[in-house]
Amino acid sequence: MKYSLFSLIRNGLSHHERWPRAWRSPELKGSYDVVIVGGGGHGLATAYYLAKEHAVTSVAVLEKGYVGGGNTGRNTEIVRSNYLWDDAARLYEFSLKLWQDLSRELNFNLMYSKRGLLSLGHSLQEMRDIARRVNANRLNGIDSELLSAEEVREMVPILNTSPGARYPVLGASLQRRGGTARHDAVAWGLARAADGLGVDVVQQCEVTGFRRENGRVVGVDTTKGYVAAKRVGVVTAGSSGVLASMAGFRLPIESHPLQAWVSEPVKPTLDAVVMSNAVHAYVSQTDRGELLAGAGIDSYNGYGQRGSFSVPEHAISSLVELFPIFSRLRMMRQWAGIVDTCPDACPIIGATPVDGLYFNCGWGTGGYKATPGSGWVFAYTLATGRPHRLNAPFSLDRFRTGRLIDEHGAAGVAH
Repeated sequence: MKYSLFSLIRNGLSHHERWPRAWRSPELKGSYDVVIVGGGGHGLATAYYLAKEHAVTSVAVLEKGYVGGGNTGRNTEIVRSNYLWDDAARLYEFSLKLWQDLSRELNFNLMYSKRGLLSLGHSLQEMRDIARRVNANRLNGIDSELLSAEEVREMVPILNTSPGARYPVLGASLQRRGGTARHDAVAWGLARAADGLGVDVVQQCEVTGFRRENGRVVGVDTTKGYVAAKRVGVVTAGSSGVLASMAGFRLPIESHPLQAWVSEPVKPTLDAVVMSNAVHAYVSQTDRGELLAGAGIDSYNGYGQRGSFSVPEHAISSLVELFPIFSRLRMMRQWAGIVDTCPDACPIIGATPVDGLYFNCGWGTGGYKATPGSGWVFAYTLATGRPHRLNAPFSLDRFRTGRLIDEHGAAGVAH
């Protein structure tokens, strides 16, 4: 007891100088088997699964800022798998299954909360679309339920379900396994786990170019010097188009700001994630009590991390119509990430025109929820040189063949 009390006092008065580092700060080596550009969730997950599943430990993750400082630290934490088309549904469902055991596997609490995700329907056509997606999910073995207006009211009593409301609620779809996971914990847990398997996580190391010989990538130039590599994987979210131009080709993507914001903290009042495609807004409550809300992308192309005023203005007014109880809450802060979007609202995961160079990009507003699944399949591709059956449909080549996977219906709002 005395020792415990002494330890408590010592650590309480310290400045964390005795705390062990979660992961190393290694010096950049001259060469690796695999270099991963981008130290967000997808890049760290790729490195972790390369080491864990394929015993490829000569890996460097190069992050131009700090781990998780990009979109991983600027999103709204929502995870789900209720996508419409088979190819997308299978990938997101695989990822959701990984989410369920990831805290135990990493020995790091990711605060994955299966609180349920509701997608509201405000018109007869929306309800038909929702019913179609629910049936498609069930055919793929994914949990999905169709709720009536009364069932929605019972689950979320603070929601305005009055028939005379500006946005009348006719029903909703529900995925009970959908919910949230703490974004910073995801970055830290994956970085620590990858580091523990021998991966070098190098921060403040920006990639400035690619070196090629006979059409094949042989390494990358960075602000810390040249690094040779047998294969290079790029996972840089909204900056993917910039990195592709460095390598000498173009991607069919556009980069947009994607905004989110939080209110002042309040006592627990909303224990589900509620979203609406019609009003292009969604909201959940964090473990700190803040109401975390967001909307769709800003309509213009750009790399700003602030966004325009009109997007939160419209979304907040709509959310107040749906939740009148929130009308007097003050907004504490607002931010934006940069998302790269493909024409069919699905990602690109695979080879590029440059031999040995692979890209994982174009996730649009759905990247965070796919973090572990994306990392798993991208690690497989980098380790073997060929796509896994789960990411084979998401090749860059589909924009030439026309075999698109149009998920705008299920990914039409940033959630």
